[in-house]
Order: sequence, then structure tokens, then C-alpha cells
Amino acid sequence: MKSIKVFGAKGHNLKNVTVEIPKDKMVVVTGLSGSGKSSLAFDTIYAEGQRRYVESMSAYARQFLELMEKPDVEHISGLSPAISIEQRNPSKNPRSTVATVTEIYDYLRLLFARIGKRHCPQCGRPVESWSVQGITADILKKFADKNVYIFAPLVRGRAGTYEELFAKLKKEGFVKARVDGTVCTVDTPPTLERYKKHTIELLADEIYVDEFERERLVESLELALKYAKGLVTVQEAEGAQPREFTYSESNACAHCGIGFSELEPRLFSFNSPYGACPECNGLGIKIQIAEDLVVPDKTLSINEGAIAAWDNPVTTRTHRWKNSWSEYYYDILRQVCRRAKINMNTPWNKLSRAQQDLLLYGTGDAHYTSVISGTDQHFEGVITNLRRRHDESESEFVKEEVYNRFMREVTCPVCEGKRLKLEALAVYIGGKNIAQIGAMQVSAAMDFFHQLELTDKEKVIAKDVLKEIRARLEFLNSVGLSYLTLERKSQTLSGGEAQRIHLATQIGSGLTGVLYVLDEPTIGLHSRDNDRLIATLKELRDLDNTLLIVEHDKDTILASDWVVELGPAAGEFGGQIVAQGPTKEFLKDPHSLTASYLNGRRMILPPEKLRKGNGKCIEIIGAKQFNLKNIDVKIPLGKMVCVTGVSGSGKSTLVHQILYKALAQKFYHAKDVPGAHQAVKGLENIDKVIIVDQAPIGKTPRSNPATYIGLFTHIRELFAQMPEAKRRGYKAGRFSFNVKGGRCEKCQGDGILKIQMQFLPDVYVKCEECNGKRFNEDTLQVTYKGKNIADVLEMSVSQALEFFDAIPKIKRYLQTLSDVGLGYIKLGQAATTLSGGEAQRVKLADELSRKGTGRTLYILDEPTTGLHFADIDKLLTVLHGLADRGNTVLIIEHNLDVIKTADWLIDLGPEGGDEGGQIVCAGTPRQVAACPASYTGKYLKKELDEADAFRAAHGQKLPPGLTPAKVSPAPKATKKSTKKK
Repeated sequence: MKSIKVFGAKGHNLKNVTVEIPKDKMVVVTGLSGSGKSSLAFDTIYAEGQRRYVESMSAYARQFLELMEKPDVEHISGLSPAISIEQRNPSKNPRSTVATVTEIYDYLRLLFARIGKRHCPQCGRPVESWSVQGITADILKKFADKNVYIFAPLVRGRAGTYEELFAKLKKEGFVKARVDGTVCTVDTPPTLERYKKHTIELLADEIYVDEFERERLVESLELALKYAKGLVTVQEAEGAQPREFTYSESNACAHCGIGFSELEPRLFSFNSPYGACPECNGLGIKIQIAEDLVVPDKTLSINEGAIAAWDNPVTTRTHRWKNSWSEYYYDILRQVCRRAKINMNTPWNKLSRAQQDLLLYGTGDAHYTSVISGTDQHFEGVITNLRRRHDESESEFVKEEVYNRFMREVTCPVCEGKRLKLEALAVYIGGKNIAQIGAMQVSAAMDFFHQLELTDKEKVIAKDVLKEIRARLEFLNSVGLSYLTLERKSQTLSGGEAQRIHLATQIGSGLTGVLYVLDEPTIGLHSRDNDRLIATLKELRDLDNTLLIVEHDKDTILASDWVVELGPAAGEFGGQIVAQGPTKEFLKDPHSLTASYLNGRRMILPPEKLRKGNGKCIEIIGAKQFNLKNIDVKIPLGKMVCVTGVSGSGKSTLVHQILYKALAQKFYHAKDVPGAHQAVKGLENIDKVIIVDQAPIGKTPRSNPATYIGLFTHIRELFAQMPEAKRRGYKAGRFSFNVKGGRCEKCQGDGILKIQMQFLPDVYVKCEECNGKRFNEDTLQVTYKGKNIADVLEMSVSQALEFFDAIPKIKRYLQTLSDVGLGYIKLGQAATTLSGGEAQRVKLADELSRKGTGRTLYILDEPTTGLHFADIDKLLTVLHGLADRGNTVLIIEHNLDVIKTADWLIDLGPEGGDEGGQIVCAGTPRQVAACPASYTGKYLKKELDEADAFRAAHGQKLPPGLTPAKVSPAPKATKKSTKKK
């Protein structure tokens, strides 16, 4: 058997692991969260593969090799070239989209440049070619009895210095040219910057337009067209804003007189100044001061503080002189209102629009006398004032405050969010422009390109480009992403979606003999979509590739060829091979915890009795954001509620875009506008909303679980109470790595130093002075029970729980981290190294450590990400505990173990994308399981039947109304069988 053999892996918590992994197979590495799966798959096998790859590079690249840490492993044999497909956070660049990441957009730009049908952006008519006679007649009509310049565009937006071009023009007898908009002589041209883009136009003639000059005009036009290869620009010689027209022998609108350059791929790029909308620079959005943030409560009058921006003005970081500035602004408003006859006691919504515009934008001719200078000043308006301060202020604090308090993203009014110039949007293929194709979902785009009708000539031109576009769309569809729109921003994708996009591009590469290392590719997928993804993974394997998948998903493990389980526990108690072998043999292993959940020896059981709740609910009326079909949704309170449905059915839109944003506006005065809906009722039934998402808990290595939940403050205070600390006069701040005093100053408390690489990603190396401990030697002299502050940060949560057993306020924080299944992470582990699921559970622990009110709505998005079956069991105990205290837990989830234990389900669908957005059914898990239209119900019924069989086999009470006759035969239980606590 061809295999990859790992000898003596000791990285992180691995205990001298030796394992053999068969090649050309689909291999799953599983085990409890924190048992060492990623350490083996990514930090050992993949890292060694990467190291050997760099080692094979040139001497120049190898000079950086010493900075690449060699995995702590004795030897790995049989290693293939390795490619990692990780769950990394998607690109935060607002210009990055699904189409650009997958290169579909690059091919679309090329396709439109080659076979696009151009129309005039003004009149919509197809663009026609101009002849010399046509251009002459048009000039005689438009510029009769006027002097005009006739230019030949030689260089348009290209970098270079062009000395040779000017010398050539001088030699041929030309006198003048227009360079970057300025006319100059060709013998003394301006010095051009080599790497800056320039436009150079030859002045062919300056002529008085008259019928008697027709012959000269024709000659000048022919000369210009010859030099500019079919282009000529005509500009009025006089006037403050001289008219200018470009004519083309191939591209111009005969009706509007607008000429166009040849179609180029860059015209369709929103990252290029030649294609991007000039108003929003290709972003599709603008950041503007929002009226409803400046005047948040329109029922108040000016005297009551309706204009919040001036009633509570932005001043300095210390808010010094805030009252004085507030009085200054009030005096201005009083003077303006008196002169404009505006009653300051009238509610804002009772003022006329003209009066509101006067106060906000300074429209009209309003004046006031400045109390500072005593002079008469023009009133610029509140919003104009804020915009000017944001743009011109040298204070970063003022800019940040104005942005955070009063500015919001709005759709660009020029391109309407389509990012491109109107000229680019007027080019069509099959009746669609490039923005309309970008707005399609993957499934719709597939249909469009398969049904696209082209002429024989167009088929020849577009053959290869269409092949690439169709192939990439097929790959996206095969990994369960048919519901994504091509224009979807990368920053809005979940980690699982981003990983599957990366997987789709790898399938398209068609490589063979490669080792692919994947990190839970099924995250965010409904059980129905899992089947398609598994088929795709098998297709990749069948190309003679080896797939090493870190995974907890039941279907993926059962579909694999080989399973390796690490354990037996997490953190320091893990890092050993518990079981391994062909999947069928693995399922029979009595020592495997994972196998016991897969073969029915263990099971997460649904509760025998569902909560009744408090009888109240939150009701969303008329939800119609994105693909939601104007639906009304009731969320019962005091229960654990799951929102389910196939991928792309509208779950996140309903919960995040509408419900959470509406609640955040109500409770926290957030400025984000909720998605399209009519109303949200029942908000008085809760007192706060807490979203526990998978966003990182920090952006730098300084942030860690201990600092995030507030635990580190108590640990620092404890160390400050030690006799040695008191003797030296150390306070709690001495034990912080964020301020001077106790930290290592060489690395400034980071423990690592960043080495900037010229052509590779930045490399981080351990600080030599503190040896990665972050603190200086004096600080490390203070110990508690023989451990210094750096030792404590290196402890796992489970180790610290035992170490601080006698300190109740520290133990309480540690216990919550342990309760959510994070006993294996280190207290000082950098936030940037935590997965999305781990970050989410740290936030959950933070909430659990606070005292609740029993009227809180908790929103979680797939909290089971990265969790083993046993860890899910622990997490469910925590979540049910929150609901037992009267709170409402609202979960977006695909995991059937969570779904079957919920009190209430809201199933959206029936499909993803445009065919979703409806409520398929809502009710208890058993009611949804009985719904024939629900995909969730289909898979849930099987889970509930197995749970009932398990209960019957183990003598537990059956659910009400279910007799033993309806229960499917129970699996034979072994002596090792266990039941849920």
C-alpha cells in the first residue's frame, strides 16, 4: 500500500505520534475538539510539505528558510506536494467578490470585450461606425461658425515618458500636442513620469468650421484618423466649458454624437479607473452622513434636542468644552431659525422639507453673526458642517467620531451599486450587461451560459472563454454554492463558504498526485447539500489525489476510505492515536469515542418534554430582504428555537439582516439599517439581544481568551497581591503585556517579532530576549504556587481550572470556558489563531460569566462549528441552561443533533437562492419531521427514529404518543454501551 508515514510527531500536544496514512484515498482525521487533529494534519504533515517545497526553490528564496520553523517531527516519508484548503477568514477587501476570487469575472471581462454588443448609454441605440464624410457633416452641424481643435489621440492612459514619440512628431512637422489636458509644443514637451499614466493627443489642425472649409476639414480629419488609428477628437476652441466629441471609425452613436474607444477588458473592471464608476470609485457604495443619524428622533423639536449632532457635538477625546460648543451651535441655530421664521418648538417632522434642508444643508441664503469673530457668516448647514469637519480635520478622533456616529454606507446614486461606468453597463451579451450577469446566482448563471445563442463567428471567438466560465460555475455548483450570487462580496462569506470556493478552484486545476489537506469543508452545509460535496471530494480523490480531511461530520466520516482518531481527550490529555483503519473496521473499534456515536452505542437524545415558553413571541412581518418572499415569522420566547433550511434559503438574512439589526437599533441605537421588512413586533418582551457570532475576538496576537472575557484582570490582581510583588512595589499594571513596565520592550509584549519578506508572507519568529514569554525577567520573578505570569498564560483552561481551584472569582470564568468545550485552549492563545467556532464559544463563555436577567435573546450562528459529538453534548447543556432560565436562544443551525433537541423549528426553503425565502413549516421537531415538503424534516425523521429506537433499547421512557410498535428495531447494544447522562 502506498502511504505517507509520519514518525514521532510532537508538535503542540501530540505525544510522539507515529501514523501511516494511505495515499490516493479519502482520509478523515477526527477526535474531540483540541485533541490534536489540526496539529497532525496542518502543523505537521502540511507544514513539512510546504517546507520541502520552499527548500526546492532558488538560493534567493532559501535564504529565508531558516525563518520557517521545522515541524516537530522525526521524519515523514512518502509526502506528496501539499495544498491546504483551510477555513481562513475571507478577504476583507470590499472589491473582492465570488466572481473575482474564482476568476469568473476575468473571463467575463474578456468575453464582453470580444463579443459584447455596444449600445449608447444615453439613448440605448446600438453604436454605429462613423465614416469621414459622416464626421465632417456632424462637425459642420454642431460647430458651425466656430473655431475647433482637431486632435488625434495617440496615447490614452498608458505609462511612459514618450520622448521618442515627441521627437518623431517634431520631425514630421507637427507643432503642438495636448498632454494630459494641456496644449504644449512638441519641441518643448513636459517631462513625464515613467510610471504614471498619460494621455497624449496630436493637434492636427485648428480650423474655423464653415462650408467653404469643408475640403480642409476632410483632410485634417483623415490625417487625425490615420495617426490615431480610427479615432479623432474635436473640441471647441472657445468657451468656459468647451464641448468635446470623440468620433470613431468603428464605435460611435450616430444619434447622440458620442464616440467610444474600442472595447477592452479593463473597461469592465471596477478596479480600474477606466471602468470604475467615477462617483464611488468602483465600490458601488458611498459613505455619507445620514439624516436619520443626525436627527434620530423626529418627534422632538430643535429646543428639545432633535438635532443630536449639535445638541451632543463631537469635540475632543476628553470631551472638553462640550457644553460650550453645544451652546455655540445652539446660538447659531437660534439666529438662523429667527431669520428664517422657523419655530424652534415645532417637532422636526412637522417642519417643511425646505426648512429641514435649510438647517441640514444650508440651502438658501441663511446667515448668522458669529459670537467668536463678531462677523456675519454664511450658514453651511449641520450635515455640511459635519462633512467638512470629517474631510478637513487633522484630529483622527474627530474623524472617527463623525464616522462612527453619523455616517453610513449608501448605494451609489450614479451606478446604483453596479460599480461600473454607464459606458460599460451599455454593452450586452444575450440581452444582459456584465452587472446583470454578476447579480445572478451560480445556478441561474449556469443556465444563462448553457442557453446563450451566438452567431457562428461569435462561437469561434468565445469558445475557450465560455468553456472556462461554464467549468467554474459547474465547480461552484458541485460544492453546494449554487445559491451564491457572483457579485457577493467575499467579506460576507462564512469560513465554510470561502473554503468551498477555494476547493472549487482546486477541482478546476485538475492536478493529480497532490495531497489536499482540508479543514471541515462541510461547515454551513445542509444535510442535503452534504451529498453533493462528498461526491465532489470523491471526484478529487479519483484523480489520484490524497485527501486528508479534519472533520466531525457524520456523513463525511462514513463516506471516507480511512479514519484516524486522536484523543482520548482534549489539550494535554489528547495527542494520541486512539483508533485508525479502514472506515468499516474503525466503526467496530470499542475504544473509539467517535465510532460509538456513529454506530449507535452513544447518542445525543432529544428532550422527553419540550419547554412551553412564556407564551409571548417576537413577530417579524413582511420580511422581503434579498430572497425572502414577504414572509411573516413568529419566534416564541422562553424556548430554544432553531432556524433551519438548505444553504441559501434565507436563514442569515432573516436573523442577522432583519431581526438582529432591528433589535440593535431599538436597544443599542445602532446605525445599520435593517433589511427590508414592514415591522418587528413584541420587542417589549425582551430587554436585550446578544449575538454570539464567529467573528474573531481580536485582530492582533495581543488579544486572547483571558483578556477577552476579563479573566486576565483578576489574574494580574492576584499576582499583584503576592509578597514578592508587594516588596517590589508592583501593581496589577506591571503584569500587563500591553503597557511599559513589566513587558519585554524588544517585542513590546508580543513574544514574537515580525520579519517582513519581500515576496513571501510576513514571517513571525520568537523574540530572543524574552524567549516568547512577553515579560521581562524582573516581572517573571513574581510567582504564585511556583508559576509566574507567563507560565499561567501557557496553561490550558483545564490546567488553570485545577491550578486556581481556590480562587472563586477566577475559577468562575474558567468554568464557563470549560463548560462550552474549550478546556483545551491556552489562556494566552493569540486570538488570531482561534477558529471561527472557537471564537464563538469564547464569546458564549463571556456571556455565561455575566449575570442574566432571564429576558435576553441570544442569537448564535452554527455554534457546533468545529465540535465533536461529545463536545456538542456539552454545548447543548449550556444552551439549554440559558433557555431554562427564561431566556430565548435562537440558533441558525444545520447540525441535526442540535435541531432535534430544540423546542421549536422554523424551516425555510424549499430551495436555496431565488427558489427559497419561504417558510416551509414551523413547529416542534416532530411536526417538522412529519412535513413532506421539508428537506430538513426528511433527515430529521431518520434521526428521531434512531433516538426512539435507542430509548427503547435502553429502557428509557418513550416520547408521549409513541408506542413500541412504531419504533424501528433497536441496534444490539454491547457491554460498552452508554446512555446520555
